[in-house]
Parts: sequence; C-alpha cells; structure tokens
Amino acid sequence: MVEAGRICWIYEPGVIPYQQAWGWQQQLVSDRRANPQLPDTLMLLEHPPVYTLGQAASLEFLKFDPETTHREVHRTERGGEVTYHCLGQLVGYPILNLRFYQPDLHWYLRQLEEVMMQTLAAYGLVGDRIAGLTGVWVEGYKVAAIGIKASRWITMHGFALNVCPDMTGFEQIVPCGIGDRPVGSLVQFIPEINLLQVQQTLAIAFAEVFQVTLLPVSNLAVLNL
Repeated sequence: MVEAGRICWIYEPGVIPYQQAWGWQQQLVSDRRANPQLPDTLMLLEHPPVYTLGQAASLEFLKFDPETTHREVHRTERGGEVTYHCLGQLVGYPILNLRFYQPDLHWYLRQLEEVMMQTLAAYGLVGDRIAGLTGVWVEGYKVAAIGIKASRWITMHGFALNVCPDMTGFEQIVPCGIGDRPVGSLVQFIPEINLLQVQQTLAIAFAEVFQVTLLPVSNLAVLNL
C-alpha cells in the first residue's frame, strides 16, 4: 500500500530531446537505488520526432532501415516494441519506488492505464482496455502506449498519450507491433483540445490514482542532477 501523504516531485520542462530525458531517468533511478527514501518523480514533457524500441523489440516492425535512415532511432531498456514520439504527444516518465505502492508490474501497468482513462473521462471520452494488450483505446483507436522498466522495483520509461501530434510518423512503423489496430489521437475526437490543458488534467489523475501529493519543481538541481 502507498504511504499516506507520499510526495512525488513533478517536473514539466516542455520539449526535451529524447536522449537528454533518458539520461535524466537513468540518473534518477540510480539515485533512488542508492537512497530509496528519495521522493518519487513524475516528468511530463514532449519530444522532437524520435523512434524508440524496447530492449527485445523486433526490427521487422520498422518500415525503414535503421542503419541508413536520417530518422532518430534508439533501442532502450524498456519493454515493448517500437513506438514514435513527436510534438503534440504527452510523454510521462514516472520514477516510482513500487515498494511504497505494490511491488507488482502488472498492477503498475493497470494503474498507468487507469491514469489515461481518467484523463480521457475528463473530456467526455471513454478509454478502453483490450485483453492481452497494454495501452488505452478510444473507439478502436490506440491513443495511449505504455512501455516500462523497473530496477529493484524503481520504475522508468512510462507512457505516451497522443493529444494532437502529426500522425504521419506512425506510418513508418507497426506501432507497438500491433498491425491490425489503428493508432489515433485525442484531436480526432475533440478538435479544440490543448496539450497543456491535458497535461494538467493528467497530473491530477496521476495524483488520484497513485494517492500522492505532487510537488512541482522548477529545475533539475532539485532532482539531484
């Protein structure tokens, strides 16, 4: 069970290159492995266009040659297949010590899905789960992808919610290795939707689902970086 009144720092830096945010995550995890009493952290941000693959992801789901492409591509420690990040997509990286919640990765995945679903509900959208798959769908379109890693029960990587991105980048991959289900975005259903507004809504949902108090931080010096 989560500790009553547990603090979670929230950092919202805007648009950050993927490798920079990846390095931040690795450092935050390393710090918390050394000192488990450090507060948890949630980073909410956007990335410039980039493709990422999970640790065991198959290259067959890329529609281009990663060795010769001009596109930015990274293989990471997370689970899952290939995905695409770009502006207009809200990316969340929770660095949580699951020993203070439930040391159960299946529970954690379902909690992240619940955060997405509560966020969607705030805009009148119904988020659905599909048995055997990870993520959230709206009217058959996958709008939220999840890929995580945990080290000594401390999490990294996280989720990506398509708010109002340029979807053409997804045409170069089989997103999450799922070829028979389309990828979508919230702007399809709510044309006037605003990413920063969704970011605020999601932060509220995250605090409610994980029963934490979010404490905003304005620079990474506070995060021991």
